[in-house]
Amino acid sequence: MKRFQSFSLNLKGRLTRYERPAVMGIINVTPDSFYAPSRVSPEQVTEQAIKMAKEGADMLDIGACSTRPGASQPSEQEEIDRLIPAIQAIAQALPEMPISVDTYRSCVARGAIQAGAHIINDISAGELDTTMIPTVAELKVPYIAMHMRGTPETMAQMTHYPHGVTTDVIAELSQVARTLALQGVCDVIIDPGFGFAKTVEQNYELMANLEALHMLERPILVGISRKSMLYKPLQSTPEAMLEATTALNAIALQAGASILRVHDVKAAVDAVKVVELVNNALNTKA
Repeated sequence: MKRFQSFSLNLKGRLTRYERPAVMGIINVTPDSFYAPSRVSPEQVTEQAIKMAKEGADMLDIGACSTRPGASQPSEQEEIDRLIPAIQAIAQALPEMPISVDTYRSCVARGAIQAGAHIINDISAGELDTTMIPTVAELKVPYIAMHMRGTPETMAQMTHYPHGVTTDVIAELSQVARTLALQGVCDVIIDPGFGFAKTVEQNYELMANLEALHMLERPILVGISRKSMLYKPLQSTPEAMLEATTALNAIALQAGASILRVHDVKAAVDAVKVVELVNNALNTKA
């Protein structure tokens, strides 16, 4: 079992240290995210953000472009038009709340940071926009680099891992980490990309070996909330996956996950507290 390692992020000149795993609440200002209750209208954004803050969210992740398998992509301008007002509204209502923006487009990332966001969460780790990493380096903001192959439209056909999914994901993320270091990006969080270019079986193999990703020496974000790796084998739907999500989040925490990206903030916060109680008891026993 890998114990949690504290980490720090430079959030626009404010060094924030996390002494326990952070919970990142998901807010989608898009009409086609796979989990319908996560979609909010522009009028609901502030209300949802305040609700998540009260439930204990440490940060919020705002997305305006669905990345579910097979999703069609909006234009850059459409993504910006959805995203910027949401960021501005949340920043005004919750000025101390770190805001992550879920985008793979550098121009959207730049506009989001200017509008009040603090972190860039890129599902492609710079692969879908070659100017993303230089942009992040210029902006000097934390960067979440997720493992994915292809695009949301093609990734389901790119699940061949010659050396095994864990080994190949680590190798590919290691290359990304080297590129980021050379470009001068300092605050890097890695995301193994559960559900992206991976079969259900590969997702569970990766989760079972999550501790191995600590060799990359970066905070690890885990995003499995209500995903198909849960509802497909259970022959269910995203709406019925709260308990399964909480169970798998607890497993990820025991493997040393630094950030849980979730739709259901309170359940994740409770999971963090319970796992912390177990680990404290183990420390006392030792």
